[in-house]
Amino acid sequence: MSGQKRTATRSEHVLEDLDGAALSYAARFADQAENQRRGSREELVQLALPFAGRLARRYRGRGEPLEDLEQVARLGLVKAVDRYDPERGSFTAYAAVTITGEIKRHFRDRTWGVHVPRRLQDLTIEVSQATAVLTSELSRSPTVAELAARLETSEEDILAALESAAGYTPASLNGPVGDDGPAELGDMFGALDADLESVDDRLTVSDLLYRLPARERRILAMRFYGNYTQSDIAAEFGISQMHVSRLLSRTLTWLRQAMLTDSPPRWESGTGQPDNVASLTLSVDRAGSRVRVTVRGDLDRDSAEQVRLGLADAVRTCAETEVLVDLDGVPSVDASGVAALLASQEVARRAGIRLRLARPQPYVRRSLAVAGLAGLFDEPSAERAER
Repeated sequence: MSGQKRTATRSEHVLEDLDGAALSYAARFADQAENQRRGSREELVQLALPFAGRLARRYRGRGEPLEDLEQVARLGLVKAVDRYDPERGSFTAYAAVTITGEIKRHFRDRTWGVHVPRRLQDLTIEVSQATAVLTSELSRSPTVAELAARLETSEEDILAALESAAGYTPASLNGPVGDDGPAELGDMFGALDADLESVDDRLTVSDLLYRLPARERRILAMRFYGNYTQSDIAAEFGISQMHVSRLLSRTLTWLRQAMLTDSPPRWESGTGQPDNVASLTLSVDRAGSRVRVTVRGDLDRDSAEQVRLGLADAVRTCAETEVLVDLDGVPSVDASGVAALLASQEVARRAGIRLRLARPQPYVRRSLAVAGLAGLFDEPSAERAER
């Protein structure tokens, strides 16, 4: 008991000495020169360093090195010395509040592993304290609703505070996994993507594919994505297997050349014409009571306007009651070609003339049927297809 009493008395004497030294410092400060003021300030700070160290040791064991806490406490002590006003009370009381506030600010602003708003930081502390109290009262872990009721806040705020608490000391990616082995936690997240380097090539190829005619695009898709054989593709388009082989060879050669140059070369069609020159031809002749329009070439976006204008002209100059469009020479058709035929059908309907589609190849026939043009097929052609 006597030892405890002597310790308390010694502490009180230290505080009294600090208060007396602070009063003396404040009384001399106003009349001293600048260099003398710095000396008096350093003397008071040196005298109060043990006091700041004792305040810092109250917060040890909370995840921060004691040396860092002592540095923060000393910074708070310097601020207390510079702002001390004897008329407002005891220096030790003011210094204790200033130093403690500096240490708490350090924990709030510097020790969180991720940035968390001040409001959530304070709420996290309140939730932790309320959890301890309710666990003791209920003999179990409290629910989110019970914590919200105790703290008089919403359940969403409680959940946000619980989630934010995990950001105080996040796990290090360099932390070991398990007790043995050199593996680290960061090794468990993701891996090098072997296909990452091919992304640029894939994007380039995707853009180049749209520069190809519709037939060549479909043949490539069937061969390399649908795993069709060349014979299957030939049967689909109604052409020979050798022709499919030539089309594939020419298309792949063009793609390789386009990949190796900044500006892709022009697509050369099978007739030797570049892709920006229409390779489709129309011929109009009269056969009995019909006007026959023979179309040869790919019916795509490059030739769709030519077909639309040619059929519209044939309808306007038609003295008969029916226009027959021979599609035997059309190996492929895309959406633009279908739109041209639909527009021609509407022009013929308004003119009171019947528009018929004759001898479409299998692939073209299926495309037109899907587009709703099956009703325009010439009956003899339809009957041959059914047989």
